[in-house]
Amino acid sequence: MINEIREYTPMPGRLADVIDLFKKVVIPLFNRHDMAIIQAGFTTVGANSFNEMVYIMRFSDLADLERKWNSFLTDPDWVSALAEREKNGPLYQAIRRRVVDSSPFDEFLSRVTAPL
Repeated sequence: MINEIREYTPMPGRLADVIDLFKKVVIPLFNRHDMAIIQAGFTTVGANSFNEMVYIMRFSDLADLERKWNSFLTDPDWVSALAEREKNGPLYQAIRRRVVDSSPFDEFLSRVTAPL
């Protein structure tokens, strides 16, 4: 398993638009394309505090990640939804992503329990 961390910094004043797009369009499309989101939120401490949405996805491997993202990004519903929201200008000033492979730690982490 691998996790992909995605960080979206909207244009100033557009965080609400990003969150609305995510809730109304992106999450249903993730479900359609069998994409597993394991966490979502916005940054409250650190760079871009209160103006950055971050979410984490889980994939079986890099090929699974690429196949699912290619399918998502070419989905006509995604293409039209993004175009509609960007008709008056870009929605994002920066998008960053990282892929994290936890396999070297899986055995150890399976024995660690963290209280909530």
